[in-house]
Amino acid sequence: MKTEAEWRQLLTPEQFRVLRKHGTERAGTSPLNYEHRTGVFHCAGCAQPLFESDAKFDSGTGWPSFFRPIEGAIATSTDYAMIYPRTEVHCGRCGGHLGHVFKDGPEPTGLRYCMNGVALGFEAAKPDDPKA
Repeated sequence: MKTEAEWRQLLTPEQFRVLRKHGTERAGTSPLNYEHRTGVFHCAGCAQPLFESDAKFDSGTGWPSFFRPIEGAIATSTDYAMIYPRTEVHCGRCGGHLGHVFKDGPEPTGLRYCMNGVALGFEAAKPDDPKA
């Protein structure tokens, strides 16, 4: 694990605010909300693969949304910051705050992993990748 100073050096101020201090970016500000290429979305803090592009959907919320994470990639906890408890989503490797998961997503899971785009990176599939 990294110290707070090491995280501050590694991340942009906005990434640090979201990933390490549980912040939320403004809706509609992430270019990843409009990313439609085949590839993998990963943690901006430690590069852990989190979501495959085929699990992404347009939720209309202004944040990149997914209906299924990569198995074993995330962890969750209960967040009491609002009036009601929410399920907070963290990177399974570095513990960075990614967003929240809600039970109003599409089939087949019925879940909406509403992620802060600044907490994510994207790597497009290579042309020789069978998933491309």
